[in-house]
Order: sequence, then C-alpha cells, then structure tokens
Amino acid sequence: MRGTGGAEPSAKRTERHDVGAERHILILGGTTEARRLAGELDALPGLRVTTSLAGRVAQPRLPAGEVRIGGFGGPEGLARWLREQQVDALIDATHPFAGTISFNAAEAAAEVHVPLLAVRRPGWVAGPGDDWHDVGSLDEAAEALPALGERVFLTTGRMGLAAFAHLGRLWFLVRSVDAPEPPAPPRMEVVLDRGPFTVEAERELIRRHRIDVLVTKDSGAAATAAKLTAAREAGIPVVVVRRPPTPEGVPTAADPAEAREWLDRQFRNA
Repeated sequence: MRGTGGAEPSAKRTERHDVGAERHILILGGTTEARRLAGELDALPGLRVTTSLAGRVAQPRLPAGEVRIGGFGGPEGLARWLREQQVDALIDATHPFAGTISFNAAEAAAEVHVPLLAVRRPGWVAGPGDDWHDVGSLDEAAEALPALGERVFLTTGRMGLAAFAHLGRLWFLVRSVDAPEPPAPPRMEVVLDRGPFTVEAERELIRRHRIDVLVTKDSGAAATAAKLTAAREAGIPVVVVRRPPTPEGVPTAADPAEAREWLDRQFRNA
C-alpha cells in the first residue's frame, strides 16, 4: 500500500506488525538500488517495506511497498519515526552525494538501537585513455573549468548550479531531471532527461554541442556511465567530483543482493 507525504501507514499494517507478524524495513531511497531492493523485499512474506524519498524530484519513480515523501526533521525526527513505526531495520540506499541524511540515519539508528546498513554502489575508476581531473567539490570543479575548456557538459544535477553562475565566459549544457532554478550560468542550455543513457546518445550530445569538457559527480553505477565512455572517445577531459565522507562504523553493502544477506543475518540472530 502506498502513502505520500507524512501520511501514516494503514491500520491493518500497523496492527499486524504490533503482534510480531511482520518485520518493518525502512529504506531511505531515491536510487536504482533502493527501488530494486524494495521490490525484492516487498515480494517476501512477513516483511513490511517502507521507502522514504526526499521529495526533490517532481515525479519520482516510486518503488514497491509503502512510500513516504519528505524529510523527517533531522536525526531526532527520524529516531521518533523509527520508534513510532516499530522499524526493525534501517537501510540507507540514498545517492552517494545525499550527504546529510546518511549522518542523520547513523545518529538516529544508534539512538533507537535499530540496525543500520548503507548500500553504497562502487565508484567509477579511470581507465586507459581517460583524462580525469579529481576535485573535492563543485566549487573546485568550477575553479578548474576555465583551464580545461569553454563548452561544458554539466551533469551534476540542478541543485549545485550556483557554483558555476560566475563563469560567464563559458557555455554550459546542463542536464537534469527537473528544470533548474537560478542562480545559474548566464550562457546555458538545459536538457531535461533521466537515465539510463546510451553511449550512442551521449556521443551525439557531445558532438552536436561541440562539448570540450565534461563535469560529473562520482555517482557510480552503469545508468549514467555512458558519458564517460563518450568523453574518452572524444578525447575530452572529465572533471570528477569526489564523494563526500560517510559515517564511520556503519556496515556497507555494494548492491541489493548483499543487503538482503545482511537482513537475513540480522533477523536470524534476533
């Protein structure tokens, strides 16, 4: 059963959980891995699966199971939700650049004594022929750009455009799921699209717009990796923003299969 916003799950679900008939799993989602995991777990008997989405995308792809949209109000609000909804396990399957929510999850899980797992897809690795320039932030990426090119393919999402707004000499092709808002670069064309993308399509974008430098976050996964292959083929540099730090001491899984194994161990030992 689906819910939106802060809506509470159905009374039937809660009653069954209260008598121990179900294990309640909360997935902090928004990624392909989170949707896959929710679909796999929701198909299993004895599990109640809720996925929480941040609500930053106007029309998100909804996973199987129950869905809530919106923030929790910091670690205190998340801890309260975990208690009230009798959550048995918390899985942080947010985007590698989600940042704050991962630390909130670690703090809330520790307070409520709910086991926590972080699903972290492997990052990209440069190969032969790649011309990658690693930076620590969007601001550092903007600082590096003028020396690398004049026509930029910017694939870091709509939330960080302010870091590039002062680069009036450069031209930007900006791709995002939803339309960006100012501040933004003055010379800019926007492409609204959502992955997965093909190498052929990325190759054509680079050729048609005469792109001479690509900017991306190290998101990992195959859905958006085609642009890296296209950039290598075109012989253009790629500015790669490194991932932010993650909470220490939180066990990790590389994919939904490892997450399911972790859940099995948690419930077997409970």
